[in-house]
Amino acid sequence: MGGQYRITGDKYPRLRRPKRRRRLVLAVVASATALGLIGWGTLQLIDVFTGDGDQAAAAGPKADCGTRVSPSPKASGSAGKAGTPAKGFPAPGKITVNVLNATPRAGLAKDTADELKKRGFRIGNVGNATKEYDKKVKGAAILLGAKAAEGTALPVLNTQLTGAQLKTDGRTKAIEVDLIIGTAFKALSKQKDADKALADLTSPKPTPTTTKTC
Repeated sequence: MGGQYRITGDKYPRLRRPKRRRRLVLAVVASATALGLIGWGTLQLIDVFTGDGDQAAAAGPKADCGTRVSPSPKASGSAGKAGTPAKGFPAPGKITVNVLNATPRAGLAKDTADELKKRGFRIGNVGNATKEYDKKVKGAAILLGAKAAEGTALPVLNTQLTGAQLKTDGRTKAIEVDLIIGTAFKALSKQKDADKALADLTSPKPTPTTTKTC
């Protein structure tokens, strides 16, 4: 190169950007960052005041939805207060039982009648079965009553023994039934078992229902 100044050696001066341009770039970046933060803050405030965050949390994933099981107020019989039979089932004290012996064993009808009386049943006729049933009942017993007693008095008496057959005839009194003792009869059910069976009959458990919680 000509002129007054010459460059000598193998090192050359670095060409640097003017400091002014670098400051301008930093200012632009800082401004963009500030605008981004302001925008993000604004969105957060909008969410707080509009409740969008709560709605999103309330919606949630489907996995948060659950099922609640609760007893239904409707049962297969409406039970009353404790110790009161459900509607449709008379109390033992309102049922008259005729105890008839269809077996050759003497005294069986009287013993059975005495035990039923202790359990609260009213006792009617006690003796031998009619010719129609005498020595012809192979099972434990036949419980015989009116058609109207099929879902009332007969099931209540049936709680006192196992293996009995329930039948209906043409009589009209729904609260008067016959207990015809058969060959397979041994004894009435134990008191505690009979009481439990009667409680289950007259106070049925409510059927559970399911409801969604979301």
